[in-house]
Amino acid sequence: MATSLIPLSSSFLQPLKFKTLPKPRNPNLSTTRKIITTCDSQKNTGASNPSSRNPNFQKRRNSSKYGTSRRSILKKSFLQEQVTFTARVSDDPQVAIIGGGMAGLVCALNLEARGVKSTVFDTGIHGLGGRLGTRIIEPQGMIFDHAAQFFTADDSRFIQYVDGWLEKGLVREWKGVVGELEVGGSFSQFPSSSPPRYIAVNGMRSLADSLLLESRLVDVVRPCWISKLEPLNGMWHLSENGTPRGQFDVIVIAHNGKCANRLLSASGLPLVAKQMKKLDLSSIWALLAAFDDPLPTVNFEGAFVKGVESLSWMGNNSAKLGNGATPHCWTFFSTATYGKQNKVPQENIPTVTSEKVRTGILQGVEIALGLPEGSLPKPVYTRLQLWGAALPKNTPAVPCIFDPQGRAGICGDWLLGSNLESAALSGEALGNHIADFLQNSEANPEEFAIGLHDRPSPLAGHDIGQFPGLTSMGEKQEAEAYQLI
Repeated sequence: MATSLIPLSSSFLQPLKFKTLPKPRNPNLSTTRKIITTCDSQKNTGASNPSSRNPNFQKRRNSSKYGTSRRSILKKSFLQEQVTFTARVSDDPQVAIIGGGMAGLVCALNLEARGVKSTVFDTGIHGLGGRLGTRIIEPQGMIFDHAAQFFTADDSRFIQYVDGWLEKGLVREWKGVVGELEVGGSFSQFPSSSPPRYIAVNGMRSLADSLLLESRLVDVVRPCWISKLEPLNGMWHLSENGTPRGQFDVIVIAHNGKCANRLLSASGLPLVAKQMKKLDLSSIWALLAAFDDPLPTVNFEGAFVKGVESLSWMGNNSAKLGNGATPHCWTFFSTATYGKQNKVPQENIPTVTSEKVRTGILQGVEIALGLPEGSLPKPVYTRLQLWGAALPKNTPAVPCIFDPQGRAGICGDWLLGSNLESAALSGEALGNHIADFLQNSEANPEEFAIGLHDRPSPLAGHDIGQFPGLTSMGEKQEAEAYQLI
């Protein structure tokens, strides 16, 4: 299906609007199967009680103590029973989208284009965006893109989105010098034939925060941590630590990592949970550092670093965003290997670990630039963050996942790749797929099953993701030499 541009607002600095959640629906709808192992509120007896069918069930359930480890969540996911909704979808269906990154936002926009209402739940305190993260430090006004640094566009469908964002002034081409940096300070700029690199004009988060400003059928609830999905009376009931957050006909999981795994582990969606479990994610440290003076020997705005274990990327946010102000704000990313070696619970990073990683990354900057040990200027500000579930390392190569029996789907970049383009295309695919499902109620639901059994394969790319069409001078020369053989 051709992609039509969704109207976007150029007023990207306006705050997001918050809307009231829809009132509870008719509770008399029903499902034909009770979800014994996942619905705490259902008190079943007789044939519906698993203990009456299997006398060992109660003993086995009591002896199981599921924690929050990946292994325990995996075990719990595979024990749950599949929910099957048979009641007709309501005339005015509502979709819950859990996750306000690019995939979830584009999913909401495409549902709106098809006349379907949705509510986006996101954990962001400062704004939407997921990996489109920007941190603004006041009162200095320092701006750091601390997740996605830039993006490219290769697919014609995604190019249409980018063209719309350009027209509205939400993004612009990043024409600064970007390339690869070898140990010792040897820098190679990407060739002029490389595809355009795009950035959001006021930090990457500003793009995410602007996308829904003109929407009429999309509600936004944040910050909100959906902690439970409960299928009851033909609807999905969402709650946040015991607080009801509404009931919906269809749910979308637009985030990943251990939070998504925990949410799905007792949802009644074993096939969806199993697919999410197959996702392998890297861990990457991000160091935000501000310097009063320019870094020595630097003649670029961004560089993929080669040969330094503690450093894979360094980008000058001040130069990239064109504010020309001091201090000079840099984002440094570790390699995935370094992230794995120094991974700790990101909610509670030990001081000894943070000091070790901060020192290691700054030493990596010295090594990459070829500076004498200890000669790097001391930053006037630093902030360290661990992306414990940073980027996908494998992919099933399907645009989206949808379980029509449970009326639940997944979208995200990992289903197609590891970049903003993949996220947008996945969100678009699931939004249109759900709209087709809702608007063809007489069709066999199984016809809408997608991605429930696909196996993932390894995913190549930079430590900080994929950039379609972007190749280094060395890769280009190697490809040209191969063509001449």
